Amino acid sequence: MSEASRQLEEGLANLAIDPDVLAKELAAEQFVDPLDEINPDHSDVAHVCDAGLNWLKQGHEERLQGLRVFCEHRDPRAVALLLPLLKEPCPVERMSAVYALGRNPSPPALDPLLQLLQADCNAYVRKATAWSLGNYADARVLNPLIHVLQNDVAAVRLWATGSLAEAGGTSPANADIAAIQLLMSLQIDGEPVVRSNCIWALGRLYNTLAEPRRQELVEAFVDSLLNDAELSVRDEARIALEQLENSEVIQRLQTLVDEGRLT
Repeated sequence: MSEASRQLEEGLANLAIDPDVLAKELAAEQFVDPLDEINPDHSDVAHVCDAGLNWLKQGHEERLQGLRVFCEHRDPRAVALLLPLLKEPCPVERMSAVYALGRNPSPPALDPLLQLLQADCNAYVRKATAWSLGNYADARVLNPLIHVLQNDVAAVRLWATGSLAEAGGTSPANADIAAIQLLMSLQIDGEPVVRSNCIWALGRLYNTLAEPRRQELVEAFVDSLLNDAELSVRDEARIALEQLENSEVIQRLQTLVDEGRLT
């Protein structure tokens, strides 16, 4: 994930957030991840997972404890208990179940997750789903992720970029489909952090792409480096170009420095 998105994730809230507070933050388009402060006990994973399975069968507060466990640990036994929670009226439970199914990817979860990405009314749930789908190596995730990158709120678009990189990396054909949309979003998205993540995702896809598309990526990165209004995006473009480890690209960067167009 890009440096800009990592910085956004530094001040994230606790999972047990009040749904009313959640709604207010969504209205203000806060880019926060309520699962970031999870600290489950690592001393006995099997014991923790057994407890988590038991918690998932109980009431709301216990289910949240169980969800914390499976946002951190993988256990195939959890999937059957997590799937029904995708329909819970509480957005925190739905969101947490989505994250847990991202940590515990399973084919039966794919269709319900795609439905949530397209139709859930809560942006936190859609954001979690955009992240989780990156763990599902299935071509069916490409078009839904492209749709939300074109149309959803910035927090969802942010995570759709990374998942497109994961889904696109499964084949050259998928990489090209993902790259086309990421290049477009790099040019037109109004949020600098999304543009930065587009660059990061395109860099991940670079080696899977055919040569003409690779060259298009290089030109897009150079254009962002020279012309994007946001320093964070320009920095991400320079990092991406340097990480290509292409001698011609490195020489081009040096020429820009020599001409005084870069420092």
